[in-house]
Amino acid sequence: MKKITLFIIIILLTVDMNAQTSEVKLYNPEADAKMDIQKTVIKANAEGKHVLLQIGGNWCIWCVKFNKKATENDTLKSVLTEKYITYHLNYSKENWNEDLLAYFGYPQRFGFPVFVVLDGEGNRLHTQNSVYLEENKGYSTKEILEFLNSWSPTALDPKSYPSKVRN
Repeated sequence: MKKITLFIIIILLTVDMNAQTSEVKLYNPEADAKMDIQKTVIKANAEGKHVLLQIGGNWCIWCVKFNKKATENDTLKSVLTEKYITYHLNYSKENWNEDLLAYFGYPQRFGFPVFVVLDGEGNRLHTQNSVYLEENKGYSTKEILEFLNSWSPTALDPKSYPSKVRN
């Protein structure tokens, strides 16, 4: 009887875990990612923003955790909305997006999620390994905020750093 009870508990936990990960669909393996990113860059340029590529897959628990943190934390959500347009670039057996990842310098070498920041012209400015944004079993608001602010359009605008005239 104990074996049957244990077996039922394991089955229920497995079903619950699969249900949780299958509910979240951040990434679209069928998307024309190259075209989507081009459109995102054009929009970001028009709005004076940068593009934040979040690369991963619906299979990636840490990708889901990051998205949850970024969309449910008011401070992070505000910075993302003000300074970035986010695009979820799929990496899965259905579509590895190998050509795009090669173009962006093979960011998958850092694991997932991995972030690539593009300017309004589509130039890669930075690749961020997400391990440096982690805290305990999740993500650090402070570290994410520092990352986002450090690569924002304002941070890279020379006008943000007036030169001092020396006598």
